[in-house]
Amino acid sequence: MPVPDFQSMMLPILTLLNHGNECAVRELTSAVATHFNLTEQDRAEKVPSGTQFTLANRVAWAKAHLGRAGLIDNPSRGRIRIADAGRQVLAERPDAVNCRYLKRFPSYLRFIGQADDAPSNGTTPNIVALESVRTPQELIESSVEALHKATAADLRERLQQCSPGFFEIVVVRVLQALGYGATGEALVTGKSGDGGIDGIIKEDKLGLDVVCVQAKRWEATVGRPTVQAFVGSMDYVRAKKGVVITTAGFSREAVEYVDRIEGKKVVLIDGGRLAALMIEYGVGVNTTKRYELKEVSNDFFDEDEG
Repeated sequence: MPVPDFQSMMLPILTLLNHGNECAVRELTSAVATHFNLTEQDRAEKVPSGTQFTLANRVAWAKAHLGRAGLIDNPSRGRIRIADAGRQVLAERPDAVNCRYLKRFPSYLRFIGQADDAPSNGTTPNIVALESVRTPQELIESSVEALHKATAADLRERLQQCSPGFFEIVVVRVLQALGYGATGEALVTGKSGDGGIDGIIKEDKLGLDVVCVQAKRWEATVGRPTVQAFVGSMDYVRAKKGVVITTAGFSREAVEYVDRIEGKKVVLIDGGRLAALMIEYGVGVNTTKRYELKEVSNDFFDEDEG
């Protein structure tokens, strides 16, 4: 099964801690995975940014909310145990423990920004966010991912509308941003009789190693004949490396062909990957705003470190 949302983990965490002993957070995370019968693939799943395992992230958020409600506590760094209030909750045998359930505890109401005597209608923006099945970090990362997808779609539309000559320039700039032709030795040829080579990037000042480029501003799928002709044209400049970039996609036969050729290395970049590279390396896009997320430094508060 997929990794459950962090609210679904709250009651199992309390149950797993009901033995009353201290438990390492890592041990608790493993126990949660076992409770939900998660596979190794499930446990290896990561959040959209790829910086953290989804399981550990959601256990951490569930633990944080339970702690704010006073149901668990941390006797020492990296250790966790159930509190008396947590045992009382289990004694009630609730069907579920979630953010809405936790709003019965004054300390949790203060945590989410509601006064102790304020009506709990769950309509304020911060309550809506807290009661989502996704963690706040996941909400942020998924929003960033959605914005990137929208930007990528806009980029592909712009690339389809630009002239073939300008598209060739874009392609060379993307490759330069990737580190090819870092010496500044890049040339857009665009000449007839060049065998289909639209650009040549010299990887060193003397031109001892070059990368041939073919740019296809197409709406139709690029097939094997086109790619095969490009590979043959690389002999014009004695090149062993080549890149074919298109605003569209490549046929299965074209992909299989480049996997089988010997003596040359050719990379195929479709429109989706091109747009992603432009966003990642800042080609044709501007950064409009930056956000920084802060978290408490455990190292700073480690009193045993001198």
